[in-house]
Amino acid sequence: MKKAILVICLSILVGAACGKKAEETTVMDNPFFSDFATPFGVPPFDLIKPEHYMPAFERGMAEQKKEIASITASVDAPTFANTVEALERSGALLNKVAGVFNNLKSSHTNEELQKIDQDLAPKLAKHGDDIAMDAALFARIKAVYDDKDRLTLSPEEARLLDETYKDFVRGGAGLPADTQARLRRVNEELSVLSVKFNENVLKENNAFELVIDTEADLAGLPAAVKAGAADAANERGKPGKWVFTLHKPSLIPFLQYSEKRELREKMFKAYINRGANGNELDNRALASKVARLRVERAGLLGYKTHADYVLEKNMAKTSRTVYDFLGKLWEPALVRAKAEAADMQEMVREEGGGLKLEPWDWWYYAEKVKKAKYDLDDTALRPYFQLESVRDGAFMVAGKLYGLTFTERTDIPKYHEDVRVFEVRDADGSHLAVLYVDYFPRASKEGGAWMDNFRGQSIRDGQDIRPVISNNGNFSKPTADQPALISYEEALTLFHEFGHALHGILTRCKYESLSGTNVPRDFVELGSQIMENWAADPEVLKMYARHYKTGEPIPDALLDKMQKSKFFNQGFETVEYLAASFLDMDWHTLAEAKEMETVKFDADAMAKIGLIPEIVSRYLSPYFVHIFSGGYSAGYYSYIWAAVLDSDAFEAFKETSLFDRATAESFRRNILERGGTEDPMVLYKRFRGREPKIEPLLKKRGLD
Repeated sequence: MKKAILVICLSILVGAACGKKAEETTVMDNPFFSDFATPFGVPPFDLIKPEHYMPAFERGMAEQKKEIASITASVDAPTFANTVEALERSGALLNKVAGVFNNLKSSHTNEELQKIDQDLAPKLAKHGDDIAMDAALFARIKAVYDDKDRLTLSPEEARLLDETYKDFVRGGAGLPADTQARLRRVNEELSVLSVKFNENVLKENNAFELVIDTEADLAGLPAAVKAGAADAANERGKPGKWVFTLHKPSLIPFLQYSEKRELREKMFKAYINRGANGNELDNRALASKVARLRVERAGLLGYKTHADYVLEKNMAKTSRTVYDFLGKLWEPALVRAKAEAADMQEMVREEGGGLKLEPWDWWYYAEKVKKAKYDLDDTALRPYFQLESVRDGAFMVAGKLYGLTFTERTDIPKYHEDVRVFEVRDADGSHLAVLYVDYFPRASKEGGAWMDNFRGQSIRDGQDIRPVISNNGNFSKPTADQPALISYEEALTLFHEFGHALHGILTRCKYESLSGTNVPRDFVELGSQIMENWAADPEVLKMYARHYKTGEPIPDALLDKMQKSKFFNQGFETVEYLAASFLDMDWHTLAEAKEMETVKFDADAMAKIGLIPEIVSRYLSPYFVHIFSGGYSAGYYSYIWAAVLDSDAFEAFKETSLFDRATAESFRRNILERGGTEDPMVLYKRFRGREPKIEPLLKKRGLD
């Protein structure tokens, strides 16, 4: 998931990037310089051109500087309204252009946008630092903060004051001038490296293709997989051939079904060697440099490690808490993974293969073992998971829980033909949000799946400004002779990102920096992951999983097999994820700012936890975008941390009923609407009546 962040927030001071020098653009022909004359004020994508971004960013920064100067020049005593709230409301144009640009650079980029990203990264980092280190501004904020016990503030106002003060301290406001100067250089360098790292991974993804020109090399692949590869070949000007790429809808089915072991190995190694091929896209040195600079920055700010700096604002608070938590899950997960590997090796023996199981064999033999044990494979399930039906299933769940309706709008501008746009209305018919869904892979889009805002929610002058939300995925595309049939795992991902969207859609906060998904990193996945529980529930599956030809619901026999196999491969899935979480923490608990040999660092981290050779960490450092470019540094553990929350929260529904409106209303009111306006544990306990328990997660994964 990705989330929109106000420019004044610390994360944008060190990580945002945008813009390039462009031709002079007049007020009249730059869409950003006037209100968007579109339904609900969505971006007019048909009018916005690359040359519009730089002037808009420059004017946005200039306007915010004037707004800051007005705050600091005031002769009135500092108050919450004239200082903290005024700062929160500043930068409207900058946030407006950043909301569009940051979304498109992820979902539909090009060389022009990438150049903008590179050129403006250091400028935007400097702009953020200028605000964070403004002594006069900080003095006014500190004066309000020091007087907070005598102020009459709402919980949300008190939270904004507290977060603003802490962000300035964490941004270096109280440091000596020489230390601030060095911190500025570090932040600037990190912003540039972050952009470069991400672009390298995208280019590596797009650079590789496995071209097959002999039908014998397609042995084992289902017809739909071959059809998709033929379509990809046609798109790339290679008619009569088959092309496989590193995008997951192409990669995973190939690893699952291809009988050509040497080709599976080639695909797998191409995937895990991204960013480590010794070319101009190599990220090994970049990863090490980012980690070193983060250690230095943490030291400048008075923290021992980058993890200490990050976790201070998360639920976990300390690296020891994270390591202990991961350790509790690692042992049972590794035991399960070893048993799974033994099952596969036994199948190899039975088949007379005479080979030792390798990482590129795992998906292939896992599929075989699942078929042998449960008479179930992906090809039997896909016909029941037409993408539009899964999407409508997610909408249906939101309707049953919260009374929401989703109406497709064809009169709203789109940035790509793949995009579909929906207006979201509440149970009383009132407008809640606009939702863009963009589900298919393409060369201009990053890998993975995420949610973001084109516009966040806030209340200004009594007006509730409703959000404009996006959901992105890289799911299986339609072929020439059938619609988009996605895997069950992709269906869970769609529900997951839709859960993030609901967090953004339902939010009702006064301040944008606290609204929606602007919450601690290890709390944000609760709203998304809880939706996966409905996606996987047999009762709900009967509602939305329907055969794309007949419309018949998924049969009980298949549901029974799915239920019996629900713990299958959970060892692998948990272990490969936890391995990446340990790797993230190992990078960010470094206390010495020095360069590391990245491949050796990865190997040592995996050896330390005893990762078995048949499994590779879900991410290796040269392509670990989450932590080196995506905002999850010292926070990748958040998914499993939040899995404890979502498993425990879903138990509340199981204790009543699957769509219990009272429970749903409590979850909406206490979690989804409140954003980051209060401490997350306070919000959770208000919903659940107690702190979360880990047992429901262990039970759900079969690790108990």
